[in-house]
Amino acid sequence: MKTALRLSPIHTELQVLAGSWRAINSMPALVTTPQDQDNAARLGITDLSFLTRFGVKGAGAADWLASQGISVSDRPNSWRPLPDGGIGARLGISEFLVEDSLHSQFATHLSEACQTPPVRVYPVLRQDLAIGLCGDAVDDLLRQTCSVNFRALSLGDRPVVLTSMVGVTVTIIPGECSGLPCYRLWCDGTFGRYLWRTLLAIAVELGGGAIGAERFLELVQSGSE
Repeated sequence: MKTALRLSPIHTELQVLAGSWRAINSMPALVTTPQDQDNAARLGITDLSFLTRFGVKGAGAADWLASQGISVSDRPNSWRPLPDGGIGARLGISEFLVEDSLHSQFATHLSEACQTPPVRVYPVLRQDLAIGLCGDAVDDLLRQTCSVNFRALSLGDRPVVLTSMVGVTVTIIPGECSGLPCYRLWCDGTFGRYLWRTLLAIAVELGGGAIGAERFLELVQSGSE
């Protein structure tokens, strides 16, 4: 019997887009589209739900993560890069999100290690829609959909913003890659289709549109070098 594939919260939305697919972490992923180059420069939006992630919270979570070799920020609402391109984000005081790159397996390791969690450590199920945004017009999209002034934030502080976007609770990490705004955001997968449709429609109005995941991850990789 074949292992069932996982599906992105917006799998049906992605299927209507022209492009090429491949399975990543047992999930079909849209990796390229014909408009990748132009849209990524103007305003590209891509699905990154195929990346593996792990959530944990509790008074003992930070120490437990340290015991597992994960260095997390000592400041609430901030993040640190993990080896091989992963992300370790502190969401408030005692909740954490770890997301792998294509080349790391921290989230998988943590999930296995937390099968029987220690005292004051509570795993958090992460069934997110994960989105990447890039391009010169990202700020225009954010001004239409979110009340946070991201321009006022210092990217050097590696901020993590918990806010609302078109009525959906989201976690956002702002950044810059190869001179372009490059943002990561996560939301509860049950709101994924609504959020994706809304952001994609605005992106198209602003002269951009959907891109494949490979182009976004190339930008992220080049920005970290």
